[in-house]
Amino acid sequence: MYLASLGKLALGSRLKALSDQFYAAADEVYRTLDAPIEARWLPVLRYLWETGPSTVTAVAEAIGQTHSAVSQLTDKLVRAGMVRRRRDAADRRRSVLTLTDKAHASLGGLGPIWCAVRRGVEVALEEQGTHLLDATAACERALAERPVAAAILAEHAAIVATPVEIVPFAPALRGHFYRLNAQWLERYFQIEAVDRAVLTEPERHILQPGGAIFFARLGEDVIGTCALLQEAPGVFELTKMAVDETFRGLGAGQRLLDACLAEFRRRKGRTLFLESNSRLSTALRMYEKAGFVMQPTIRPDSHYARADVYMVYQPRA
Repeated sequence: MYLASLGKLALGSRLKALSDQFYAAADEVYRTLDAPIEARWLPVLRYLWETGPSTVTAVAEAIGQTHSAVSQLTDKLVRAGMVRRRRDAADRRRSVLTLTDKAHASLGGLGPIWCAVRRGVEVALEEQGTHLLDATAACERALAERPVAAAILAEHAAIVATPVEIVPFAPALRGHFYRLNAQWLERYFQIEAVDRAVLTEPERHILQPGGAIFFARLGEDVIGTCALLQEAPGVFELTKMAVDETFRGLGAGQRLLDACLAEFRRRKGRTLFLESNSRLSTALRMYEKAGFVMQPTIRPDSHYARADVYMVYQPRA
C-alpha cells in the first residue's frame, strides 16, 4: 500500500483512509438493518442524547471536531429531522441544539445494533482492536499535552539550523552507500549488476582504483552520498549521487557535487563525465548549472542500461 510506504509522513492520510473504512462499514450495517442514522451523525447525536441540549461550541469541544464541522453537520441533522436549533435564552447570539422526538425514538432502538458493532469490531480486529483503542487514547493524551503542529515546526527549525556536513568514506558508512543509492534506483529503474557490485564493495570498485566517496551528514543522519570513480589516469566519472528523499531541499546534493568537483581539481583531473537518465530532470539541472554539458549521443561504452544522458564537465573560465 502506497500510503503505508510513506510512514509518518502520511499519518493523517492513513488515519483518514482507516476512518473512511469504518464509516463505510457502519453505514452498510445501518442501511441493511433499516436504521435511520448515518455513521457520521453518531458523535453529535450520541452526545446530545447523553447530555441533553448543548451549544455547537460545547459539542465541538466534546467530540474533538471544529466548530465549523459540527455546524455543517448540524445543518444536515436539522434537515433530517433529528436535531432542532433554538436561540440560547442566556445569549441570543448562540444556538442550542436539542434532539427531536424522531431522534429520541430512532436512537432508543439502536441498542442491539450498537452492541453488534462493538462485538463485530472485536471479532474483525481481534486483539489489534484493543491495541488500536489503547494507541488512539495514548495519541489523544500526547496531542493534548503538545500539539503535533508545534512539534513538527520545532523539528523543522532544528533541521534547517543544523549544517550539512560532508565527510569522506569510512567502513562504518558502507551500508549507507548501498541504502541511499538503492532508494532511487529501485524507485525509478532497477539495480543493475554493475550497480550491485559497486554498491556492495565500494572499496574495491571505487577507492582502490583511485576514486573517492563522500557522504552528507545532518547531525547523526547520513542523508546523501556521491562518488568520484577514476576510469583512467586523469579521467573520472561522477557517479552514485543520491540524497535521501526525506532530506531533500537542504542543499545536500549541491554540497556533495561541490566536494567531488573540488576533489577532481585537487587531483588535477583532465576529464570528468557522468551518465544519467532524462527522467532525473532536477539532478540534470544541477549538473548543467555546475558546468556539465550535455553530449549529443550517449557514451558508447556505457555500463548502464538506463543511461540515456551523457554529460562532460566543462568549467567556465
